[in-house]
Amino acid sequence: MRTATTAAISLEVPVLRPDQDPSTAERKADPVGLVDRIELAPNALRRWARDTPESVFLEHRDGRRITYRDAEADVLSWAAALHRAGVTPGEHIAYLLSDPLDAARVWLACGIGGHVCVPVNTAYFGRMLAHILGDSDSVALVVSGDLADRVLALLPELPKMRLVVVTDGEAPAPEGSAAYVRTAASLFADVDGIPGFHGPEPYELASVIYTSGTTGPSKGVLTPWAAMAGHWGWVPEDTVVCGEGLFAPVPLFHVSGLGALQYATARGARFVTRDRFSGTDFWADVRATGSVAAGIAGPMTAILAARPPSPDDAENPLQSLILGPMIPEMEAFEKRFGVRVATCYGMSEVPAVIATGWDHGPWQTSGKVRPGPLGAEARVVDANDLPLPCGETGELVVRTAAPWTLNAGYHNNPEATAAAWRNGWFHTGDAFRQDEEGRFYFVDRMKDAIRRRGENISSFEVENFVLEHPSVAECAAFAVPAALGGDEVMVAVVPDDEGAVDPAALVEFLTGRMPGYMVPRYVDVVAELPRNTTSLRLQKHVLRDRGVGAATWDREAGRHM
Repeated sequence: MRTATTAAISLEVPVLRPDQDPSTAERKADPVGLVDRIELAPNALRRWARDTPESVFLEHRDGRRITYRDAEADVLSWAAALHRAGVTPGEHIAYLLSDPLDAARVWLACGIGGHVCVPVNTAYFGRMLAHILGDSDSVALVVSGDLADRVLALLPELPKMRLVVVTDGEAPAPEGSAAYVRTAASLFADVDGIPGFHGPEPYELASVIYTSGTTGPSKGVLTPWAAMAGHWGWVPEDTVVCGEGLFAPVPLFHVSGLGALQYATARGARFVTRDRFSGTDFWADVRATGSVAAGIAGPMTAILAARPPSPDDAENPLQSLILGPMIPEMEAFEKRFGVRVATCYGMSEVPAVIATGWDHGPWQTSGKVRPGPLGAEARVVDANDLPLPCGETGELVVRTAAPWTLNAGYHNNPEATAAAWRNGWFHTGDAFRQDEEGRFYFVDRMKDAIRRRGENISSFEVENFVLEHPSVAECAAFAVPAALGGDEVMVAVVPDDEGAVDPAALVEFLTGRMPGYMVPRYVDVVAELPRNTTSLRLQKHVLRDRGVGAATWDREAGRHM
């Protein structure tokens, strides 16, 4: 793997305040709200390589650092090598990379070379991996040596795959495959010059981001560059400026990680990462890298809050934390660690059109409609797409006036695209309500709602009641079929480190604290909850499929099954 020289790069790089930052001064006021192309990550990389070439751009927690100048050289070499190998602009290139620095360089190289990038979850193998590589129409794949065996076994099933590049080690192509398997070293050896790459435009496709399928195969979200810029485009201006460190321990096959990388590159900041999130090491990572801002997702906030308090919790350089969702202890969390917090609502298909500032309001909210030239709109609607009054729960639908700032549909799936894009709005599949002040509140995934004896029950609200029990560390509420139709409420709970959870005592604790129809009938005490490896999002479909088992406690029977 071609790697730029990274030794002896100091953390003491120039830090420009907003009034000195050329990225602020050069921004154009675009009346239609389309992001300036100079702020798209591949173009911004080349700009900062010119303006602040010695500043650190990429930093891994293991000590590796790469300047903007050297990162540009790496990325241009990757783009040139792929071009020389016959991959043409507009074609799809996938990557399956265990090293986030490799992932960053390949993603940026795809953008500079005019390719559509397909980031692949490193946990995938077998049928799931074959689905992503085949459905995405990828003609080339860049893969880490430690993951190459997963791919080589599948090549006979991937007739469109012409080129596989292994970043390190040898990997011969299997019989029956038309793909040309090469090492990165041999690929770079063929490069005899750098073509004059133009870089992406906001309306061009950046990536196909595959969602985590729950009721069917994963769908590929077509993400234009303007939409990619929008995933972190809502973040307050003073979060990080040129030269400062942004710590993002989130994978670069997920839109949260790519959005953070896009944001850091546009700002000329230092993008700090590691192979995977660690609640134990998070604050040590922040201190060691001098990061002034960080981005985390899913349950990572709760994991950090659950760590034992330390007298030096607030003695860290972190000033700003971008996260979602917030937790009930948000105010105490901010005070404990000496940070300010902002959040938003987004998904692979929808860059943040709802967000907060540092004055984020109640912990339950996702924020208000994002102001500005994006022209964002959001509504809570009923089953017929008619707007609901404030306080009522329905599906959240969104749209924007600026072109290319939401998804462009699902790749090779016109039926799913048509179902989601109805009546001029994108349907999120999430249940929300809105208050009189314009704040939006997540209620539940539409498919996670529970209907018991004529009553609609929010699994989110059930979980909040259960989490009030002092011995419960985690909880998932979900529906299981009732004998006479409809649903029963079931919860899976993880005990805290110090004790156990008695199901009968838990139900007694809940009785009187919550409406009777919401009290769970079934309780499973488990060691852990199933989560995906992308954002650690809870996989309730796994729990629903598992259902009531021999170890489940039944409230009506007063015993285990």
